[in-house]
Amino acid sequence: MTRGRLRIYLGMAPGVGKTYAMLAEGQRRVARGTDCVIGLVEHHGRPLTEAMARGLEAVPPKRLEHRGAPVAELDVDAVLSRRPRVVLVDELAHTNRPGSRNAKRWQDVQELLEAGIDVISTVNIQCLESLGDMVESAIGVRERETVPDRVVRLADQVELVDMTPEALRRRMAHGNVHGPGRVDTALSNRFRPAGLTALRRLALLWLADRVDEDLRRHPGEHRAPTVRSPRERILVGLNGGPEGRALIRRAARLADRPAGGEVLALHMSRGDGRAAAPPGELAVQRALTEDLGGAFHQVVGDDAATALLEFARGVDATQIVLGVSRREHRRRLPGSGVAAAVARGCGPGTDLHLVAHDAVHAAGGRPAARSVRLARSRIVTGWLVGVLGPVLLTFLLSAVLPDLGLANDMLLFLTATVTAALLGGRPPALASAAVGSLLLNWYFTPPLNTFSISDPRNLIAIAVFVGVAVSVASVVDLAARRTEQAAALRTESEILSSLAGSVLRGENSLTGLLERVRETFAMDSAALLERAHDTAPWLCAGSVGEPVTARPEDADVDVQVGRHMTLALSGRVLPASDRRVLTAFAAQAAAVLDRRRLQSQADRVRELAESNRIRTALLAAVSHDLRTPLAGIKASVTSLRSDDVQWSEDDRAELLAAIEDGADRLNHLVGNLLDLSRLQTGTVAPLIRAVNLDEVVPLALAGIPDPGSAVCLDIPESLPMVTTDKGLLERVVANVVENAVKYSPPREPVVVTAGALAGRVELHVVDRGPGVSDEAKERIFVPFQRYGDSPRGSGVGLGLAVARGFAEAVGGTLHAEDTPGGGLTMILSLPAAVLD
Repeated sequence: MTRGRLRIYLGMAPGVGKTYAMLAEGQRRVARGTDCVIGLVEHHGRPLTEAMARGLEAVPPKRLEHRGAPVAELDVDAVLSRRPRVVLVDELAHTNRPGSRNAKRWQDVQELLEAGIDVISTVNIQCLESLGDMVESAIGVRERETVPDRVVRLADQVELVDMTPEALRRRMAHGNVHGPGRVDTALSNRFRPAGLTALRRLALLWLADRVDEDLRRHPGEHRAPTVRSPRERILVGLNGGPEGRALIRRAARLADRPAGGEVLALHMSRGDGRAAAPPGELAVQRALTEDLGGAFHQVVGDDAATALLEFARGVDATQIVLGVSRREHRRRLPGSGVAAAVARGCGPGTDLHLVAHDAVHAAGGRPAARSVRLARSRIVTGWLVGVLGPVLLTFLLSAVLPDLGLANDMLLFLTATVTAALLGGRPPALASAAVGSLLLNWYFTPPLNTFSISDPRNLIAIAVFVGVAVSVASVVDLAARRTEQAAALRTESEILSSLAGSVLRGENSLTGLLERVRETFAMDSAALLERAHDTAPWLCAGSVGEPVTARPEDADVDVQVGRHMTLALSGRVLPASDRRVLTAFAAQAAAVLDRRRLQSQADRVRELAESNRIRTALLAAVSHDLRTPLAGIKASVTSLRSDDVQWSEDDRAELLAAIEDGADRLNHLVGNLLDLSRLQTGTVAPLIRAVNLDEVVPLALAGIPDPGSAVCLDIPESLPMVTTDKGLLERVVANVVENAVKYSPPREPVVVTAGALAGRVELHVVDRGPGVSDEAKERIFVPFQRYGDSPRGSGVGLGLAVARGFAEAVGGTLHAEDTPGGGLTMILSLPAAVLD
């Protein structure tokens, strides 16, 4: 029997239209004559969904009883008995009630597929089992009803039902997803814009990954043997020339095409320090890369193409962007150059973009030694030309051109000497002059085949030849070395300029600076070590790379900064000339460390200033808010103790009530002050245990004046217990409710409701007062802050500050949101207790 085909409509959240799309597909199939029935559809009372289901045959569901209420589940036996061609089964991740054929609905679907019936179903992205942790971090809710990833991945078709978060929230606000009683809670919790955006991104990335799997399963059909990651990493190869800015911008445009593209700019430096970048150009390109959201790197290597390819493999680059000079390309042999070498070394999964430009600029590099030495390859080539060149030239002149004359022969030998000087410097040129003079004497100066010279003029000619050869070789060698030295110094100044620019920009990342040191000098690790005094052990203030050097004596290179600080590098020994740049880097690293510590001290000073501000506010509170109730108590007591006035019972009761009211206000104020002091000193020690919310809230409302008319309480008894400190939670609720009552209109009671939301319990305190602007929603939780004028009572603005502090101390959160229709809603979220 042929297995049925599974089609799934995937959505980012409830309400995007998965069920509607599934029913619309069913209607289309019925219109085409396909035998399609409804196995089970959860329309949740949505009119449009119910309307779309009309006209479709429905298999009667199985009726079960769960917790005293009837529920409908998919009747697998009835569907198998009816045996349609296609069946619509909603909510693939649903958990079946006890008494069902299978524990999960996806297992019912698998049974129908095995029977040869095609199934169309729906599922939300948060229901995939492997994404539970990511979903919880995105929206703060752990999905309990899940489906194994393999079930969805092995579906024959997966179609995304997409919708923007703003459109879904509008649909929710219009009552098209949930009933009116659940709209506010849903919008303020599970359907927040940030959470919906994260779920949408997760759904798109998961579907892109599913497309990659399809390509891997059918490479021949799709003509795509190599599957690319959906996240593009675009590497830009830079040589320090001004065309690098255009290359960086081109890479940024390429990164904007796929979602989440990343730009990596790489400046490839020659190990011999040749051809440095123009002063300031690298700093400009680094700043441009960072402004476009990319990262700038530098590597050292004698072969630019090899260094680029190694870096590309290390970062898993999917695209490489290189610049190609039109003028330089015309002077180059076909197949030569960095671009050609990179093209040959690129793997099948990496795209190479060549951007033509008119500039001609060689690759830059790090500083070379001041006593510049030529590259080994050049020296070897120079010796080959200096020694073998005269020999080959002698054979050519003897066998092919025997009658050129001694003067022309000397000019040709002089050319070989100059070439040896250009390539390998002075020693190969001197060797070429010596070998050339001997060969000239033996083969071309009469008498031949002997070292004697019969004509004095020939002797003078050979002497002049040797002198000119030595002089030219010396001049050429000196010019080449000066050029190399100038290039090295130019690169050194460029790095120092870039370092000075980072100082002016105020960069305070010690790790970033050490990484620049490690990349510039191609070291394995870099560490900044310091100690308190001469005999104290060394401590690592910051490091990058492996292995981390623990002591200066263990490093391959160490540069001392002051008396008790050292920059230690490991990987290879650097020439002494590099220490000047290393010293500049080390000084900058010490300055960055000092700035970071000064910043920390400044933060502590700000904390002390804030404490001083609170003490000042506390003195103001003591001088005013404490004095007012004390004055009332003093006046009432003085009146009662007066002997010359006969007080009636009603008068005495009124005076005693005033004393009691003033004492209560003092007690409440002093309690808040003590609570604030405990929070600031960190002496709050909560006793965490499982507590019923419906036991704590009524106790917290006991201190509210006339709570029966001021507060409307709606706490379901079925709520799960919360993990908290009962006493601290009572103080939190009391302060929040008291604040709400204070600002509510006289005939508008404060509504206190609670509900469970996947692992957490939320208490909502809703008032219909004047509300609070968005910019003030966090300020109201700052000590000694009062928003507007309080219409009843007085206070020093500590209630909400203490409430938030206690809420965080017991593992909860407290924040404010607007009440739909006007007012303010305080939301207290607490972790639900996990009972064994």
